[in-house]
Amino acid sequence: MNVLTSAYDALITRYPRWTIAALLALTVIAALGLPNFKLDASADSLTLESDQSLDYFREINKRYQSGDFLVVTYTPKAPMFSDESLDTLKQLQDELASVDGVNSVNSILTVPLLYSPIRSLAEQQESTRTLLTPGVDPQMARQEFLESPIYRDTLLSDDGQTTALQLNLRVDNRYIELVRERDALRAKRNREGLSEPEEQRLEDVSAEFLAYRTQATAESHARVETVRQILSDYDDSAEVFLGGVSMITADMIAFIRSDLVVFGTAIVVFIVLMLALIFRQLRFVVLPLAVCLMAVVSVLGLLSWIDWRLTVISSNFVALLLIMTLAITIHLVVRFRELHARHPEWEQRELVLATARQMAKPCLYTALTTIVAFVSLVVSDIRPVIDFGWMMTIGLSYALVLAFLLLPAALMVLKKGEPKDKGDQSAATTLRFSSIAEKHGTKVIAIALVAAAVSGYGITQLEVENRFIDYFHEDTEIYQGMSVIDRQLGGTVSLDIILNAPTEPAVKSEPAADSASGEEVEEDPFGFDEPFAAEQSAAGDEFDDPFGGDPFAEQQSDNIESAWFNPVGLDTVGQLHRYLESLPEVGKVQSLYTMYQVAQDINGGALNNFELGVMRNMLSEDIRGFLVAPYLDDENRQTRITLRVKETSPELKRAELVEKIRAYAIDEVGLAPEQVHFTGMLVLYNNMLQSLFTSQIVTLGAVFLGIMLMFLILFRSLTIAIISLLPNLLAASVVLGGMGLYGIPLDMMTITIAAITVGVGVDHAIHYLYRFRDELARTGNYVQAMHNSHASIGRAMYYTAVIIIVGFSILALSEFIPSIYFGLLTALAMFAAILGSLTLLPKLVLLTKPFGKE
Repeated sequence: MNVLTSAYDALITRYPRWTIAALLALTVIAALGLPNFKLDASADSLTLESDQSLDYFREINKRYQSGDFLVVTYTPKAPMFSDESLDTLKQLQDELASVDGVNSVNSILTVPLLYSPIRSLAEQQESTRTLLTPGVDPQMARQEFLESPIYRDTLLSDDGQTTALQLNLRVDNRYIELVRERDALRAKRNREGLSEPEEQRLEDVSAEFLAYRTQATAESHARVETVRQILSDYDDSAEVFLGGVSMITADMIAFIRSDLVVFGTAIVVFIVLMLALIFRQLRFVVLPLAVCLMAVVSVLGLLSWIDWRLTVISSNFVALLLIMTLAITIHLVVRFRELHARHPEWEQRELVLATARQMAKPCLYTALTTIVAFVSLVVSDIRPVIDFGWMMTIGLSYALVLAFLLLPAALMVLKKGEPKDKGDQSAATTLRFSSIAEKHGTKVIAIALVAAAVSGYGITQLEVENRFIDYFHEDTEIYQGMSVIDRQLGGTVSLDIILNAPTEPAVKSEPAADSASGEEVEEDPFGFDEPFAAEQSAAGDEFDDPFGGDPFAEQQSDNIESAWFNPVGLDTVGQLHRYLESLPEVGKVQSLYTMYQVAQDINGGALNNFELGVMRNMLSEDIRGFLVAPYLDDENRQTRITLRVKETSPELKRAELVEKIRAYAIDEVGLAPEQVHFTGMLVLYNNMLQSLFTSQIVTLGAVFLGIMLMFLILFRSLTIAIISLLPNLLAASVVLGGMGLYGIPLDMMTITIAAITVGVGVDHAIHYLYRFRDELARTGNYVQAMHNSHASIGRAMYYTAVIIIVGFSILALSEFIPSIYFGLLTALAMFAAILGSLTLLPKLVLLTKPFGKE
């Protein structure tokens, strides 16, 4: 320790200019990496890192080739089905179809019309009719879009004034292959370890995927901008909105960039004003500001060099690091000015070294407790939260070192000057709190107990259920587009239900007598046992095909193998399909049953197995690709039901919805649990939300254990460790309880508040108790030590608390609602923490006398 102290003293006092030059050089080198700085707001960042459902989601997307899509809502000023509106829509559609990466466009102009009017399947096979086909009645087509099982609630709003164009984007199979290979190797590494070639392959595929994702993200954002430019040309003739995951991702990155600029600028301006107001010395404005800016630039540069990207969550890293670095420097400056005022005869060297030595231990421990709070976030399975924890850990560690090198070295270069610390109004303010603790301590404890009880009740009301649409202001395009799609065009969030056929043959029922032959025939629940036999024996050679086509098409044998494309399978799907449509929070539902309904309408009644086989073979390629291929995989004996959920529905509870559907499929439809699987963004996002409660408990537990250990090492007293945590635990409880009482749900942003509150709030306790112990040793009286501590270290606590509270409140300027909640709630938590540290904590010290007798 003596060697380190001597080295530090020499570095600061003998080579201050070299120290400053070296720190500036490191900052410049780091800053050279800033052009490579990147943001990540991909859909993957909203999911659990270890969620096996994510790999299943990618597998299903690749199997059914169902990729991402953009949705354009189009509300013309002229009537929807007028020639003017349809011509404009056709022009818009053609422009959108030419955008790079758009595979196809579904609209009222391109989808096949099967009810305008109803025609036999043979006629449908001969020619597919669309709204643009000569002779089609627009009003009849309008009714089809409003009422048919295919297009109802998806292409045309109920009032007929708004339509949707779905831009189907090409499935990026290369992306899926790379990320699945990377994740499989990661999982194997965590489970059993990797061989040397596998380790090398993991490194290679990770780098290849990151480069590929960067390119794909840039292309996706360029595509969104191209679509927006196209849409802007139609503002005069229609109201248009853009929606979809790609668009939301692009806008969220724009929000993050804007927030970084706004927060960075606003906080820097605020820091300058606060420092000027508090210290009224140019050097103590410039030096703390330099420490803060160099810390942020250096760490951001490091992240850029190693290509570690900021997400929606970790974008707050810049604001937090600025604020917390400033808190460290303020403690140093306040102590330096106090010593200068108390010992004006000391040399600058003595003042600088005394400041560093006296503040080293409390600042080290306050930084460590804050680091513990952020490190605890890595126990989460949510990648952005993990990144946020590690980034803040690195940033705070560097900020602590930088503050203790740059500030003392700069002071050594500058002349000592005259002491300027003659007291200010802050001391009078903090002394009022010590007076409250002395004279009204019982009331303070009573209020704390009431607050704890109310907060405890509020915590029991906490929910993790929230609506993605509520993340955005009502005047943003994201909100408006999602609202139109959600309320008028079938919902926004996707959910897929995958049904697998039984792996073992079903138990066969009692033999049933065939009415034509009188022989007993076993019934096969999925139509595997000669599905055409009964029909053929009854019909003889003169079979009258209700579809007007050849009943023995070439692909008939394929139908025999289908586990779901038969009356029993389709009835099973239909039962679940109809149930889903009855749920208020569910919008558009699509499945094989949609095709079955169409077939029954064309046939004029139910179809038997043979008729279904004929019908499937006679469907035109485009209709089969539209009604069958997205929902049936015969090779894997699997069918898919897709639905969209209404984010604006007040009944929406994601976890309850999934379990409600699962229970109905098993208990009412009769499917086995292993046959029913769920996937889609709703499932992935719900899995992340449901992990938040567990993460919150584990995170807080890790924080408390780490901080308790710090206090035991620093003060060697369990009593001190407990009483120091109580005010900060109360502050965290107040915020969490307030969220529960006011219905603010936990999400990826607000989950970090409790840990940050305890980690940052306990800094006040460390500084206060450390100074209290020194004052008690000097005065020998607990009450006097309390007043002296409030008048000295209490001022620094007051300054830092005001800066942190106002600094976090600046986040209210964000375009991203979770950032606003994060800023305001953290500011509230910091207010509760400083209030507790200046009233409840000193009262607990007076009661317990943990530093021994007076």
